[in-house]
Amino acid sequence: MSRAARPRDLTDRERHPPIMNIRRSAAALAAVTVVLGAAVPAVAATPSPTPSVAIPDGLYGTTDPTYDGVWRQSLALLAQRTTGVTPADRAVAWLTGQQCANGAFAAYRADTTKACDAKLMVDTNSTAAAVQALTALGGHQAATDKAVSWLKSVQNADGGWGYTPGGASDANSTSVVAGAMAAAGEKPSEVRKGGKSSYDALLKLSIKCDVEPDGGAFAYQPDKKGALAANADATAAGVLGVLGKGFVTTAGKTSAAPACDSTTAGTPSGLARNGAFFLESQVRDTGYLKSALPGAEEQPDYGNTADAVVALAAQGATGQAKKPLAWLEQNSAAWAKQSGPAAYAQLIFAAHAMGADPRDFGGADLVAQLDATGPAPQATAKATDQAADADKKDDKKDDSDAGYGVWWTVGVFLVAGIGIGFLISGRGRKQQP
Repeated sequence: MSRAARPRDLTDRERHPPIMNIRRSAAALAAVTVVLGAAVPAVAATPSPTPSVAIPDGLYGTTDPTYDGVWRQSLALLAQRTTGVTPADRAVAWLTGQQCANGAFAAYRADTTKACDAKLMVDTNSTAAAVQALTALGGHQAATDKAVSWLKSVQNADGGWGYTPGGASDANSTSVVAGAMAAAGEKPSEVRKGGKSSYDALLKLSIKCDVEPDGGAFAYQPDKKGALAANADATAAGVLGVLGKGFVTTAGKTSAAPACDSTTAGTPSGLARNGAFFLESQVRDTGYLKSALPGAEEQPDYGNTADAVVALAAQGATGQAKKPLAWLEQNSAAWAKQSGPAAYAQLIFAAHAMGADPRDFGGADLVAQLDATGPAPQATAKATDQAADADKKDDKKDDSDAGYGVWWTVGVFLVAGIGIGFLISGRGRKQQP
């Protein structure tokens, strides 16, 4: 849906958008031009292989890490661990070296010899992603403890988290932080501010079943009037959040086709089932979620579709997740190659959640493709029994209604020129129909 260019106040999402699933396209950039009514410098349709900043040693990916360095590194390392790959020491060292003394992470610190100061924008999403990765890798207790303490210190009074400290709570940030808490051994339901937990924040962002056609979905944030609009990305995040799942999960107990039931909407399992109902309705016909960037033609949203597969599987709707998984197997190769490490990781998480082989994903070896985007790992054997056992323990721990996990994402980012620029990520202000 296109919108006429007009001045307007920025939402909190636009001021502080989370960095996830970076996807650039000529159509999206054109859409931004229409919306903002401003000239946009020429930008390649694919991520530039020669970014304006040097790619640090140990970092995965070849694009400018300014807005997603910690995010993509965390997802890459977590995906490697999930598939039994032992990452290179310098890849892990790069991530741990990004942490500030107070425990927080920014999207990227170019000079880690300088202490973090008030000018550096640390954020909850980068910090929570790093916690999930470092906890899975093991041996980083001090770093994850500091990160968890910082996250607790910036929890909002409604029990949720915004992208940056003090920002209004949103479904994506709340879920990814709750997932980090669960991964670190905390009980998200007991991590409270003013008596409120992450579940309370997510409950406020869920849409009642009698609201057509959005019943069961989660909103990213309320609008200025307090109204909730369905957002598929936020819904995938919310489903995992209320189930107590992180990025990596296996399928829940197989259930009947999801349905929206207002009588159970006050429980984590009920909210998750309602959210799964909405997601299934969005992928039922085409097999994929649609991107709705303002001014752009509707097109498949690969990253959000992968997230939806994970959410549906976690809820037990594996039958409903088969179609979007098959669609990804046949159609996601070009997107993953263009988007890089985080995209490969998302596809690996989707395959893992459904019990599919990420080394034979539509004929592609996602593990080898991910490994090739950064420093050669120490070992690339298939998942060990120890890793598999760890997954089982994690899933058993996360199956309780009291825990909350994550999935989120992101939307339209803009950065370019002197003082302004444009970076477009896939999970932002999008409102799914």
